[in-house]
Amino acid sequence: MKPSPFYARAAKRIFVLSVITLVVAAPVASTQVNDSELPDAKKTSLGLYVTAAQAYEKWRDDPQNVRILDVRTTEEYLFVGHAPMAWNIPLMSQTHEWDAEKQHFKMQPNPGFVSQVMSLAKPQDSILVMCRSGGRSAMAVNMLAAAGYTNVFQIVDGMEGDEVKDSDSVFLGQRLKNGWKNSGLPWTYEPEPRQMRFITNETTE
Repeated sequence: MKPSPFYARAAKRIFVLSVITLVVAAPVASTQVNDSELPDAKKTSLGLYVTAAQAYEKWRDDPQNVRILDVRTTEEYLFVGHAPMAWNIPLMSQTHEWDAEKQHFKMQPNPGFVSQVMSLAKPQDSILVMCRSGGRSAMAVNMLAAAGYTNVFQIVDGMEGDEVKDSDSVFLGQRLKNGWKNSGLPWTYEPEPRQMRFITNETTE
């Protein structure tokens, strides 16, 4: 006898929830990040570093006082996926101007980035910052440090992680090494508008 659509959907939901439970309950590695091994583009003036796995562990231990800040573009946050507890305040926005030398579309800064973070967190609060793979988040940490923030951590592997460098791999150039999405941590495509801030045309004085 073929199960009804209702029971089929219920079984699927139970399976998905079981997988999520196993992922969330899985132990997380806590090896110290060695900043001497980081490329200069990922280093920050505060010198506070965590991996994505360590960031999740820190948030899970104290979710009321630790904030995860995702500084990628709104489009990345929505369509690449994001950590469900992460606040999205873009450091930059994507333009439609092609950079032939760098082979990508140019980015422009969010003039209200620091003020938007200030509306969310105090200078002494614990903030864990991520982007795609650690470049923009390092820039964001340095901007917040210059504004007086003292406890801001750089998530060195970001949401998507580092590129596969093995020339024999079919995944050469794809971001499948480390990172939030590749570390078995919870992530979603579902937006929470309350946790999002948007770039406007207004400039700060």
